[in-house]
Amino acid sequence: RARTAMPSWVIDRYGSNEVLRFTRDMMFPIIHFPNEVIIKVHAASLNPIDLSMRSGYGATALNMKRDPLKLKTGETEFPLTLGRDVSGVVMECGLGVSYFKPGDEVWAAIPPWKQGTLSEFVVASGNEVSFKPKCLSHTEAAALPYVGLTAWSALSQVGGLNQSNCSGKRILILGASGGVGTFAVQLMKAWDAHVTAVCSHDASTLVKKLGADDVIDYKSGNLEEKLKTLPLFDFILDNVGGSTEKWALDLLKKWSGATYVTLVTPFLINMDRLGVADGMLQTGVTVGSKTVKHLLKGVHYRWAFFMPSGPSLDEIAELVDSGKIQPVIDEVFSFSEVPKAFLKLEGGHARGKTVINVISRQ
Repeated sequence: RARTAMPSWVIDRYGSNEVLRFTRDMMFPIIHFPNEVIIKVHAASLNPIDLSMRSGYGATALNMKRDPLKLKTGETEFPLTLGRDVSGVVMECGLGVSYFKPGDEVWAAIPPWKQGTLSEFVVASGNEVSFKPKCLSHTEAAALPYVGLTAWSALSQVGGLNQSNCSGKRILILGASGGVGTFAVQLMKAWDAHVTAVCSHDASTLVKKLGADDVIDYKSGNLEEKLKTLPLFDFILDNVGGSTEKWALDLLKKWSGATYVTLVTPFLINMDRLGVADGMLQTGVTVGSKTVKHLLKGVHYRWAFFMPSGPSLDEIAELVDSGKIQPVIDEVFSFSEVPKAFLKLEGGHARGKTVINVISRQ
């Protein structure tokens, strides 16, 4: 008998933690396009975007992406499954998929406009999927795809850094102890850069262990003044945003191609607040004016976003299997404890990732 329903954690409206609901009747995913695969989820993990999406942040933009032609009149995005990371086993492949077959162990980060991974099964495009690193369990592997691809997008695709041009470069990472930060520190060390990491004092041992050359506690005295005593930087990755943007660009070497990349952008907020067209316009004006303002001062200002990518995950898997990058896991929860995992993430001060074992034996 064909399966029609599966266990899943869903939300039926936006709000705080009480909107999370466990159901055994979530519709089983269907392959709609020849390049899709269905993955049996062994483990998933939570990211800050899951908290944002639970609260309804970015709903305008995501709904436009889900249904660009407004074909599904009267339908809403609910019930919505959260969770972006998956490590699991391929169960079924579309006719156009030649690279994977049922039974393959894979990992992926599913983009936010698709149904998420806090579910027994999830559907993904073949080009978003990659073979899981052989040296990791599913629980360990689930900690890496979303943060890994976010850092990869910021450092490599937007920032132009790669294995051959990083040697000796001075890199500053603001917010180094979360999921993206711990990955970025390891990637930059794998590529032979000099890394200065900013985090709280109780995370400094972890960040040093990951290879950071200098670790600075943002709570001990004036962070800006402390960083100004150090030599200037070639590249800054900002996971924190807010007031840091006002002074961080002054820490870059001028007129040398030095770049500041922030992962904190107003794009989705603008679209929620102003609607699609005005939101995009406002965002374009903001990034345009900031880029020009900083170019005149001799530095590059960029925004970066998560981008799903199987080929980038292939490269990340190689680094993992060669021992250069390891997952940093804060806590592991069972599938029945998803609301507890959300509360843990909401508490902040993460030391790496919050992982959920969807299948209890890993």
